[in-house]
Amino acid sequence: MQENEAIRSLAALAQEVRLRVFRALVVAGQAGLTPGALCEQLGIAPNTLSFHLKELTHAGLVSQERQGRNLIYRASFTAMASLMAYLTENCCQGAPCAADDATPACEC
Repeated sequence: MQENEAIRSLAALAQEVRLRVFRALVVAGQAGLTPGALCEQLGIAPNTLSFHLKELTHAGLVSQERQGRNLIYRASFTAMASLMAYLTENCCQGAPCAADDATPACEC
């Protein structure tokens, strides 16, 4: 991931509604969610949600797929992992970080 991509991703997530939408999509996993389900789950007006989904999509954090008459939005786990890797690339003075036994491994 390049610095400008990281900045775009972090800027997209630096807003309360977009962060809530992204987290809801992460929880939904590969099944994703329709805009209607997101509106209902998060209590967001459809026009507001549309604006925030566009911003997350532009940042590459969310993908959209048409299934019949429905749009399905999914978190981009690849983009999320790239951002996390970029942020932690030089942690621990360049040495690999020790795994915390208390932290469960993600099985995405």
